[in-house]
Amino acid sequence: MTFKLLALDLDDTLLGDDFLISPQNRHAIRQAAKHGVLVTLATGRMFRSAVPFARELQIDLPLITYHGALIRTAGGEDTLYHRPVPLNLAQEMAELAAEENLHLNAYINDELFVAQENELSRYYQNLAKVKVTAVGDLAEFLHTPPTKLTIINRDGWLDGIKDRILEQYGDELSITISRPHFLEITDRLATKGQALRFLAEKHNIPQAEVAAVGDSFNDLDMIIYAGMGVAVANAREEVKAVADIITSANTEHGVADFIYKYLFDGEEGGRHG
Repeated sequence: MTFKLLALDLDDTLLGDDFLISPQNRHAIRQAAKHGVLVTLATGRMFRSAVPFARELQIDLPLITYHGALIRTAGGEDTLYHRPVPLNLAQEMAELAAEENLHLNAYINDELFVAQENELSRYYQNLAKVKVTAVGDLAEFLHTPPTKLTIINRDGWLDGIKDRILEQYGDELSITISRPHFLEITDRLATKGQALRFLAEKHNIPQAEVAAVGDSFNDLDMIIYAGMGVAVANAREEVKAVADIITSANTEHGVADFIYKYLFDGEEGGRHG
């Protein structure tokens, strides 16, 4: 088995618990690229939050960001695909969040906006290393369709919130949990799997020669689409159930282990070449 296109989720997959790329993973990815594999990142993060990792890995393939709502060249020169949340639905989400006292992130033109700064906005800012702008009434502020919306809740209510929104908007929006406290809302045609298909077709790479590595619900359709769907050992059980391959955990360089085993047949030459 081999592959020509490799898509990597960031948080809890490529990144360790310190939010860094291990030297082992970095070396393996560079070796794969040297052997002709096209490597991209497929993340729910903002484009600007993903770019530093792409630079570290020396990736020049377009990046899949915002769960597939935005595909942009790593240098930021060209946007290949952008599927924002329809404005009327985004405004309704903002009104709902205000009524229910839920924290909502709105992403517009790769900038982050919130109603007000609080513990949750600071938590996200520390994680993503991006600037946060407080605008007051988000529903009133929204005049441009946002690329993505994120509800952040650390009180254990996220599954219930997801079910309520799915019931009302499931036919119009993609609604998924990424990290334990993040409920991600994008256009229904903005998912990692659909974005990965777009890139594979753009580069004339057959589905069978596409590999994707992930850990959470927002990686499901990407892993199902890929000819080699890979779950890290720390992935949710639902993700492992649809994966073709289970690799080591994110804290044990699972991406590197997968690359060496399936691209270099487990040979040490891949590790040191």
